[in-house]
Amino acid sequence: MPNTNWSKLNNLQLGRYGEYYAKMEFASYGFEVYTSEVDDHGIDFIVKNKNGRFLEIQVKSIRQTNYVFMQKEKWNINNSDVYLALLLFKDGNLPEAYLIPASAWKNPNPLICDKDYEGLKSKAEYGLNLSKKNMPLLQLYKIEDIILSLLGSNI
Repeated sequence: MPNTNWSKLNNLQLGRYGEYYAKMEFASYGFEVYTSEVDDHGIDFIVKNKNGRFLEIQVKSIRQTNYVFMQKEKWNINNSDVYLALLLFKDGNLPEAYLIPASAWKNPNPLICDKDYEGLKSKAEYGLNLSKKNMPLLQLYKIEDIILSLLGSNI
């Protein structure tokens, strides 16, 4: 059992652990995992299924419910092969893992949001409003359910 005292890790360490954890989730279902040397396009790694289809994965690791975002210029909601792996770390537990297709941002709801910030300095972004109230919406994206769904559809 790994150390689950996540509050002792700095943000970089937690993020790195989250990426490895997400990669292991995919590997455990038989995906091949490819890591890029540079994360300059908002993608942390790529997975390939047994049929040769590739999926691009962005990982976000968080310690508590809050707001998580991706810049619109780096997050293509029209690409059906792009996914967000969200890992929620709570001390004493393994991370809760979720897998959200980028296409989910085509239909914003209380959890999934679209912000343009017109006339402001902030860049346009897609985000997740992670709150206790929105956790039931997040449960729709539990990583094992989404991966099994992807495998069932012969991705």
